[in-house]
Formats: sequence, structure tokens, C-alpha cells
Amino acid sequence: MDVDDLNELAGDHLNRARAAAHGRSAVLVLHDGPLRQSLIALVSGTALSEHEAPDAGSLLVMRGRVRLESAGGEVEVGEGELAAIPRERHGLTALADSVVLLTTVTSID
Repeated sequence: MDVDDLNELAGDHLNRARAAAHGRSAVLVLHDGPLRQSLIALVSGTALSEHEAPDAGSLLVMRGRVRLESAGGEVEVGEGELAAIPRERHGLTALADSVVLLTTVTSID
């Protein structure tokens, strides 16, 4: 059984994001059937443009602050806070250097 140190990964990927021209770095930390967890680091001002929603998902902010935007509105999510992913096209913008844990489930029957 593998165990990942998310705090260590968060620091590593935030450093990678700061060094990257596009201001982000990500890694898939868990993939088990329809369940996926990805750690995403974003430098302040970096955005993930609007994209399709998973069948179900949540966003846990490990560091920093982000804005989750969709046609239904927007919400700011800060360190230690958890938000449901809207079930519609949405985007994400880092309001500060941030690391999030994205949990998604696909192929819900």
C-alpha cells in the first residue's frame, strides 16, 4: 500500500509552478476506478480556463486562495476549505500562490 505525503508534494509542486512559464504544476496522486485525486499548484493570477465538469467532484484548498467560477456564480475558497465542483462548465483562478486537491468521480451509474 502506497502513502503519499501531500504536504511534501504541495511544496514541491508549488516550487515547480513558480518555475514554470505557465505558472502551474500538477500530479495525479490517486486513480482507483472512477475515483481520481489530483494535486494542482497554481501561481497567483494563474487560471485554469473553463472546462467540463466531472460527474461529481470536490476541491480542497491546501494552501492559498482560489476563485471557482461557473455560470451559476463564483465562490472564493481558502486554505483548509472544501467546495463542491459545480456540475457545469467552470474555471479556477489562483488569488494567491495556491495548492488544491481535486477529487473527481466519473462514470456514476
